[in-house]
Amino acid sequence: MTDVEVKEAAGSVPAESSSWDPMGEFESLVRRFGYRPLMTRFPSLLSAFDGVDFTPLADIEETDSGWTIEVELPGVDKKDVEVESHGKTIVICGERRDKEREGVLRQRRRVSGTFRYEVTLGADFDADTITADLANGELTVAVPKSETVEPHRIVVN
Repeated sequence: MTDVEVKEAAGSVPAESSSWDPMGEFESLVRRFGYRPLMTRFPSLLSAFDGVDFTPLADIEETDSGWTIEVELPGVDKKDVEVESHGKTIVICGERRDKEREGVLRQRRRVSGTFRYEVTLGADFDADTITADLANGELTVAVPKSETVEPHRIVVN
């Protein structure tokens, strides 16, 4: 198996009322003082990407033939999702839009806005063979590993 590095970006849920938001205050203080070491220990506390509202939950499975990345995106339309590859990194970004409502929203727990999820895979892959399918609120990205070259012995003269 190979090493996988995941970068997350998470923001707080916008406050709809004037109630005290202790985590929001904590985030504000940490951002103000630029204390980034917390990012490595608590990646969901602060946004690693400017302008990103949240990081969706994801699972990554590696097999001998490749990786499967499953990202939870309920309420997100296919046209609002982009999947790109950059070197050994897969970037999934997009937007979850607010629903139009007729009544008064009394409680808000679901996050909307822009999202970004990055994962750096530990081996080469062929970007042309990557597939992405969004169904039932889950994005499934299949990343096949590229054919590996067999190691060979080199004679030292």
